[in-house]
Amino acid sequence: MRNKMKVLSLSLVALLMAFGVLSGCGKDSASGDKGGTKDSGSKGEGFVLGEDELEYTMYGHYDWYTMPSWGEDEASKWVKENMKVNVKAISSGGNAAQKFNTMIVGNDLPDVMWLDRNADLDRLREADMLVPLDEYIEKYPHIKEWVGESTLNMLRAEDGHIYAIPNWYTMQPNGNSGYVVNEKIYKELGSPKLETTDDLYAYLKQVKEKYPDVVPFEAGQGGGLDVLYSAFGEEHPNMFMSNHFVPNGDKLSSIFTDPVFREAMVYMNKLYSERLISQDTLTQTAEQSKEKIVSGRFAVFAESSPTESANLADTQLKAEDPDAGLKMIWPIHKDGLDKEKITPGTWSQLGWNVNVITKAAKNPEAIFAFYDWMVGPKGQSTIFWGPEGLYWDGTHAVEGVDEAPVFTEKYTTDVENRDKLMNVTNSLQWVGNTVFLDKSKTAYEMTLPEDQQNWATKYQMSITWKTQLNSTEFQNLSPLPESEEGMAEQRVNEIYDEARAKALHAKSEDEVLKILDQAEKDAQTVGYDKLLEFKTQKWQDNKAKMAGN
Repeated sequence: MRNKMKVLSLSLVALLMAFGVLSGCGKDSASGDKGGTKDSGSKGEGFVLGEDELEYTMYGHYDWYTMPSWGEDEASKWVKENMKVNVKAISSGGNAAQKFNTMIVGNDLPDVMWLDRNADLDRLREADMLVPLDEYIEKYPHIKEWVGESTLNMLRAEDGHIYAIPNWYTMQPNGNSGYVVNEKIYKELGSPKLETTDDLYAYLKQVKEKYPDVVPFEAGQGGGLDVLYSAFGEEHPNMFMSNHFVPNGDKLSSIFTDPVFREAMVYMNKLYSERLISQDTLTQTAEQSKEKIVSGRFAVFAESSPTESANLADTQLKAEDPDAGLKMIWPIHKDGLDKEKITPGTWSQLGWNVNVITKAAKNPEAIFAFYDWMVGPKGQSTIFWGPEGLYWDGTHAVEGVDEAPVFTEKYTTDVENRDKLMNVTNSLQWVGNTVFLDKSKTAYEMTLPEDQQNWATKYQMSITWKTQLNSTEFQNLSPLPESEEGMAEQRVNEIYDEARAKALHAKSEDEVLKILDQAEKDAQTVGYDKLLEFKTQKWQDNKAKMAGN
């Protein structure tokens, strides 16, 4: 995925997500004021889970995604044994684009695809390969109620049908983008002020001098660079950098000429050339980055969703050393900017990605019934926290949710095993119900002493949700890949990737700016202006749709 965590806007738990994400919801999401419905299957005659066997194939359309073996963790094992559902994974093999094209050309589709709301989704729909879901949405209770009519309408295709079930849909801020600090190193260096880009540079220099075996600034696979970009402009989130456009009045303009981007790249080059940023940032795997975090071999970590690794790392580091641990800090900002307007990440009403049922499926209604169950209270509680009786037992009403899980004592006494389970089930959250999970978790966490609160939840409530920008208007802007604009986008993506790598390795500030100037010229040559015009029109259409026009 080019923008792995646009995700991320993604909130809560998707790969790109953390363990206890919480956000809110309005009436539009249909779960706010009246609470959730009973977990009771279809509204009329329909497929009843647990009575008949259901087996289907599922493909996650990402280079990095590997689905955990279904039935091996406690959550999916319970579903397999009690709901009689077996999900067979089809892997991308680390090359999703090639796998996708092979499946399309060979007409050998999986039953379900999990993918971004982008041109690949449009290609499937236009090729008449997807099952329209309108009839099922009316027939089964949970998706219509919890996703809400407004969000479903935004997913409606030009032909009037809905083909996609969203993941991490919401009506209020969520998201995890930001900065994580290794507390032990921070305290040992005197807990210096760490608010501005100047502060960050000075601190990283200290770390390099005192801790030669530690990575001063860990940027993941590059997501941390996108987060750093946000420090140089008010309301300039990571998605502008990773999507290669910047709003300028009523138009979208070039990232290469954006003053914020240019200044940010000069700063990143300075950190990189002084070896303050991990030197394998653009080449390492997600697992290699995660290993540094979990082992505590870093001073500052930034990513579009750092909470997944950091949550686990905080628990393990504290188990080894009571003085160790991690914390999140308010987003870094350039001196002179309003720190309250620095937005390292985004959130979207549409959430992250979507699920589609292809016409290869023998029983699409049964698959929809399973996804509808997963969206509901019992499904969400089971997939997220494991089967009833483990970390939750029974339900009760909290604000906005009728059937929130009642957490057991084991939830707070068996944190390491709980987090290990959730680390697996994160990758099974295909239809994450942000509002249900958020409201359920918030109600419980607020009853605990601070030192017992879930690490990610604590910082989501105090920092990350307050610093994410609503990006709903910027969703679904990409053209079809085979169109003129689509081919231009592919070339611009390549030009951007090459320019960013060159700028990071440049020998001087002047060289950085020359690289970006050349990238602008190259991009214009391949149709960047026309691509930006296309995206601008789609952006304006989104704003009109959101305004009810």
